[in-house]
Amino acid sequence: MKQLIGRPQESAQLERKSTTRYGIDPSIVKVCIVDDSLEWKYSTPFFQLFNIEINTGRDISQLDYFVYAAKFQPFFPTIMTVSVIYIFAVLIFFIYQLYRQLAIILSGIISCVGIVSSGIFLNSTTSGGDIFFWITAVGALIFICNTISLWYKKKIQCLRASTST
Repeated sequence: MKQLIGRPQESAQLERKSTTRYGIDPSIVKVCIVDDSLEWKYSTPFFQLFNIEINTGRDISQLDYFVYAAKFQPFFPTIMTVSVIYIFAVLIFFIYQLYRQLAIILSGIISCVGIVSSGIFLNSTTSGGDIFFWITAVGALIFICNTISLWYKKKIQCLRASTST
């Protein structure tokens, strides 16, 4: 244990309680947005989307906590978002093998959701918000390209089938 010179003992105990073996305790992130009412305007887009007024910090939804974590501690939310994009891409591939039209529609819907979610982070003033903007924008662009390529591939197959008969 390191020596803390010139600091009161209770401050050292508080420091030990607020950190874990891997860094900052995740419950502290939740407390920051709950206590900081000035941040509610900038980090609660889902409440603003549905025009819900926040009276206390306990009213904040889990999606808004995710946005707050993405803005200020973006590492794990970034990994989570990239994983979800990958899972959707694999899901679209498997659906395309069975139902081509459904895969094209789902890929288009996912790209629209990606555009909307990147719009949430468009004017962010934090580096985490910028990271999330680019991840969601690139993910949406990938799914737009995927939608166009699947549609074009289906169109070519339909033309080949009609010319061969």
